Amino acid sequence: MQEHIKSLVLVVKMADNPNFIDYVKICCRSGAGGAGSTHFMRDRLNSQGGPDGGDGGRGGHIIIRGNAQMWTLLHLKYKKHVIATNGEPGAGSGKTGPSGKDIILEVPLGTIAKDAETGEVHFEITEDGQTEIIVRGGHGGRGNSHFKSATNQSPMYASPPGDGRKEWKILELKVLADVGLVGFPNAGKSTLLSVITAAKPKVANYPFTTLVPNLGMVPYRNNRSFVMADIPGIIEGAHEGKGLGHRFLRHIERNATLLFMVPADADDIKKEYEILLNELTEYNPELLDKPRILAITKADLVDDELKELLKDEIPTTVPHLYISSVAQKGLQELKDLIWKSINQEYSTE
Repeated sequence: MQEHIKSLVLVVKMADNPNFIDYVKICCRSGAGGAGSTHFMRDRLNSQGGPDGGDGGRGGHIIIRGNAQMWTLLHLKYKKHVIATNGEPGAGSGKTGPSGKDIILEVPLGTIAKDAETGEVHFEITEDGQTEIIVRGGHGGRGNSHFKSATNQSPMYASPPGDGRKEWKILELKVLADVGLVGFPNAGKSTLLSVITAAKPKVANYPFTTLVPNLGMVPYRNNRSFVMADIPGIIEGAHEGKGLGHRFLRHIERNATLLFMVPADADDIKKEYEILLNELTEYNPELLDKPRILAITKADLVDDELKELLKDEIPTTVPHLYISSVAQKGLQELKDLIWKSINQEYSTE
């Protein structure tokens, strides 16, 4: 997984970018198969030859293919209907009809394909060049040459071709990253990303500044690096869809380590952390299995004496540290902790 992440552009800037589309619903119509032939062999030397009808060609598939150079589903936003062509009929002399033309839709890595009606997940695209058939074309009809037997020397029929299928599908993109930032709006996530990466997300002192995920490459010791994702702020009730919660939470599923961020001036640091953790748990209990780190932001606002008083508010079940993106305090220690966490995670996969 990490190798695929590193194949991304070093910095992908998505902030304030309407071109970042992570959800599309499209109608996929595969091609019908071609009819089998009921031809009989005829030439100048044989006026009553046996059956030689060929098979019809299969209908075109609708195919999804991974492309590591893509990062958005924008190109599919206005493509509401995707239609493959039908297969051609078979012909005499056992000739199989040409197959219908497949339609290939290229998508970014991390894209999940689902049935729009049932919500069933068909597959996930995680590798460059990976191809999956999302709607299969109809099979070609079998020619009459297949039905010749000792008791039926001249079959006048062929098997019917398969119909094409019309199905609505959903494509969802989940951001791939080594570490994802989790916090309420204005927790300092975008500020941290802007300080330790080359990404330039929008930073402002009001809620929901970040409306789409931002990716940045974090340089580390000895020319190493890892990918950090700034996920839009979560609010209480996000797992129920409040504040576009489902749209935001799905991106967290693809992060190896979760970095929770709670400001030092929060009313109750432990309670805020527990609310965030509960939202993730309610959305997908498997997120509890991911390594977690707690970063207490805005550390420049507290001194050692206040940190001592805040001890009872710090959760004991998660490693934590104080950081200040503005004053650039504790950032190297944070990188060390993240590096250790993500490499332990990948080593167990």
